[in-house]
Amino acid sequence: MSPEQAAAAGGPAVEVRGLHVSLDGTPILTGVDLTIAAGEWVTVIGPNGAGKSTLLRAIGGLLPAPEAITLFGTPSAALRRRDRARVVATVAQSPIVPPGMSVLDYVLLGRTPYIPPLGRESAADVDAVHEVLHRLDLVGFHRRELATLSGGERQRVFLARALAQGATLLLLDEPTSALDIGHQQEVLELVDQLRRESGLTVLATMHDLSLAGEYADRMVMLADGRVVASGTPHEVLTEHLLATHYRASIRVVPGAHGPLVVPVRPRPTP
Repeated sequence: MSPEQAAAAGGPAVEVRGLHVSLDGTPILTGVDLTIAAGEWVTVIGPNGAGKSTLLRAIGGLLPAPEAITLFGTPSAALRRRDRARVVATVAQSPIVPPGMSVLDYVLLGRTPYIPPLGRESAADVDAVHEVLHRLDLVGFHRRELATLSGGERQRVFLARALAQGATLLLLDEPTSALDIGHQQEVLELVDQLRRESGLTVLATMHDLSLAGEYADRMVMLADGRVVASGTPHEVLTEHLLATHYRASIRVVPGAHGPLVVPVRPRPTP
């Protein structure tokens, strides 16, 4: 079943069943189960070392996960690398940018899955890139070197490359970690707009719990490589769960679009 057929049928975009991942002999994920509906925004949270980025890398095909992951009805292990890249696009925390590369050339890299080996991009590929640049308000930057852009501008370019892939599933690993609050909101609003307009499915990891709760349809909390909570932001962002797994002193207060997590200084020990 194609991604389009799966979305039309209401089938899940991602199914993870009993995922185990070890790196250098150390267990990172242990028996993780996760289902994401087509068109849904799910954000994974958890303390440092919980396995959030590892989960995204496994779903994106960067780590071996035989038979544990299904994407739009197809076992991930059965997808060729080129075919997976047409379904899944990843924006890493710190993407590697070749020195001297222009915005246009970097976004064109997103069309690699559609270019034959030893071939060149077609007019259709160039048109697809220009459409994405226009959509993300980057047309005026297409000749600029990435290194000369601000953090918010670079983040839009990273998104542009991912969107140029034409993928249906967007994986975002800490998409706002290096941005000020204004650019954080700008990037997340842009992702949500693109999701609603294009039917994208979004799986993100985030450290800012209040921002995560404002944008996610559903949240999953990892701790020690396991899923310890899953549900709406109101169900996951509770003082009990956050105090237990983050070992933090916080208050959760109502917000306009979701619960707001406010750190509070612990009471001094007598």
